[in-house]
Amino acid sequence: MPQKRKRIYILAYHKSTSIYKKMAKESHQDWLLKTGIHAKAFPVKNEIISLRLGEISGHPSIESEEFNLGEKISPFFNSGICIDGKFTSIKTKPKESKIFPLKNVLLSDEEIASEYFIDDTPLEKEIVKKQIDRESIAIKSTLDMWKYLKGRKNEERTNKTLGFKYKYAEGSMSYPDSLDKPSRTIITGEGGKSPSRFKHVIFKNGKHRRLTPIELERLNMFPDNHTSLEGITAAKRAFFMGNALVIGIVERLGLELNKQINESL
Repeated sequence: MPQKRKRIYILAYHKSTSIYKKMAKESHQDWLLKTGIHAKAFPVKNEIISLRLGEISGHPSIESEEFNLGEKISPFFNSGICIDGKFTSIKTKPKESKIFPLKNVLLSDEEIASEYFIDDTPLEKEIVKKQIDRESIAIKSTLDMWKYLKGRKNEERTNKTLGFKYKYAEGSMSYPDSLDKPSRTIITGEGGKSPSRFKHVIFKNGKHRRLTPIELERLNMFPDNHTSLEGITAAKRAFFMGNALVIGIVERLGLELNKQINESL
């Protein structure tokens, strides 16, 4: 998929369905590694790296408050099955090794509006101070601001309201974003011109720029201009994509689910 967007996908089956009856008869391990909808849609290696068996008993509302309470590590791996409170969780590895790089969704420079390119324009001290409230940082231009926001930090800051000083630290973000890997997760604040730690910035043909709504749609695998409606701004379109799913995943799960339903009729 063109975007790294880690999410949990749960398929639940009513006990009256043929798929449930099939699943209940099979080995949990076989369902997770070979025959289940997830395993068919996204094949995994037929090997068990880590496995955990367990049971969840009692009323669901009590379990949700007490299950694994106080533990630092989740009892679950990246795939699992649960029937009548008994669960099997396995750490699986995908068979697929292809990479869908960010560069495959990009428009040509001729198709990009000028507002998406980041000019290295000088910034006045007042503007810099208003945004980061520190005079000790050497920021003279727009690109300097982007670099600072995305860079590693270990500095002293002052609380604007109470005036006390404290140490602030954070790691660095990719800058610019790699064109040869899937993109980072799109967030709802992706739109707008202002420099940001979390927005995507690419460097192509000697120019820095942000991603357009169409490119963001492609990263979630929507059709071009899916969010292009009258009265909808580019920033709002970016918000929509930051609040969406990579629909290629949902599509593959849906197709396999539909196939197994039809086979059981």
